[in-house]
This record gives sequence, structure tokens and C-alpha cells, in this order.
Amino acid sequence: MVTLSGKGLTRRALLAAACAAAGGALPAFAAQGMRLAAVDWAMAETAMALGHAPVALAELIAFRDAAVAQPPRATVDLGLRGAPNLEALSLVAPDLILSSSYYSAIEPRLARIAPVFTRALYVPGEPAFPKVMALLVDLAGRLGDAAAGTRVQAAAAAEFAMLAGRAAPHAGRACLLFELGDSRHIRIFGTDSLFGGALEAMGMRNAWAGGTRFAFAAPIPLERLAEYPEARLVVAGAIPVQVERALRSAALWNSLPPVRAGRVHRLPELRPFAGIPSALRFGHELVAALEGRG
Repeated sequence: MVTLSGKGLTRRALLAAACAAAGGALPAFAAQGMRLAAVDWAMAETAMALGHAPVALAELIAFRDAAVAQPPRATVDLGLRGAPNLEALSLVAPDLILSSSYYSAIEPRLARIAPVFTRALYVPGEPAFPKVMALLVDLAGRLGDAAAGTRVQAAAAAEFAMLAGRAAPHAGRACLLFELGDSRHIRIFGTDSLFGGALEAMGMRNAWAGGTRFAFAAPIPLERLAEYPEARLVVAGAIPVQVERALRSAALWNSLPPVRAGRVHRLPELRPFAGIPSALRFGHELVAALEGRG
């Protein structure tokens, strides 16, 4: 039990109490391996797939919302990914901090607490999927568990091959993958996105060959969809209620050949800047939608 008196109560004491309430100041689930703290979600998801769940994770509540696998209950929340709580991070005493090039500005501060393992996974114009796939082996080697990396990577490749077999009857038609920003704009997943790479791993084609910004997101006007009359439209993520309402009466949307032909498939909320588990979830959701079970 942690007892706090009103005298001499410090922020550090409060943080220590919070860690203890979360499951002990030194969570037991890290006892058998390297203690990891994750600022980057793709890194966190990859570590979990390898069987090495972090003891602490930035934006933990939001991560849980669309997580493929849930972190242990004792996981400590580090606050914002771009500005993690360094006191909380120090208190969990990690052996290694998992980060990415998105957070390079704070890396010197992280490195004062523990060594930092970081990779540039999502770079505009560079295919992300091979990097995320390679991360399984790369991170496993850093954790001293090379066998896990080889095993999980092989299992993922086999699962994508299975999904390719199921998707084969639909592979003749290219897909446009996008999120709806509002009733007039979309964000396209290009060849440098996780989902674009997963699509190719499933033997399917991405209809969008243009450039993108911020690795996957290309804010473009809805009318650009008219340039792809033969494509299959794949909408990722929840559509805001007001956007859904506007689309029902939008002449442009309803005049699109794929919409008129019923070639619109909707997927649930997914993590676009994540690891291979999220790529596989995308694959399963897409195949289910193509098979009419989405």
C-alpha cells in the first residue's frame, strides 16, 4: 500500500503512486525480459507482436481504442507521444525506449533516461510496408530474441499469402483507398502507406499512382475520384455523421460510376501509422468487405 501525507507531497511521489496503482512500480510482466517504454505506436505494436509488451506507452487510452491486441492492464500511460511525461518515464525505469523519426526532436531527452531504439518507418515517397515488415526482425534482434522476429515475420508472410488467395477473385479491379475528411475532400493512401503496401502484399493494385503528403495522406478534392471510373472505392474509418448526411444528397458523389455500381466498401477505424498487426487487420477487413461480410 502507498500512503501519502499532506506534508512534503511531491509530483514525483504522485507519479510513483500512480505507477504503483497501475500494477506495481515495476510491472511484473516485464520481469522476464527487457523493460520497454514506447513513444511510437508502430514500435509498440511490433514489440507486442514479438511477445515483448512495453511497461509504459504514450497515449495509452487512445492506443487501446483501435488496438489489434490490448496492452497489459498494468501498462503505464506516458502522456502525449510528442511530449511524454519524462518523470513518469524515469519512474518506470525502462531498459530501452522505442521511438521513431516522428519524435526525433525529443530523442536527446529520452536518451538521458535510457537507450533509444528508433527507425524512420513512414517517409513520404518511400514504401513503408517493407520497413515495417523488416522491423519485426530488426527489433527482435535488439531485444535478444531473434527467433521471435523470424517466426512472426514468417507467420505474417504466410497470412498475407492466405489473404491473397481469398482476394484473388477480386484482384482484377484496382482499389482506391481513402478516408473521407469531409463531404468535399478525401485523404488517399498511396504506395508509401502501410495499407497500400498491404494491398500489394495481397496481390491487389492501388489505383492511386500520384504523390502523397505526410506519408499516407493526400488531401484532394472529391471530384478527383471521377478520374477512376473502373476502380473499387475502399473507405477506411468511420464517416462523420454530418459527412454521411451530406454524401447522401451530393450529386457529385452519387454520380461516380463506382458508387452507382455499388463498388464502395467500408472498413472500420484502423491505424494507418502502425505495425504489421494493423496491416494484417486491414487485410482481413478488406477481404471480408470484398466477400460481402464487411
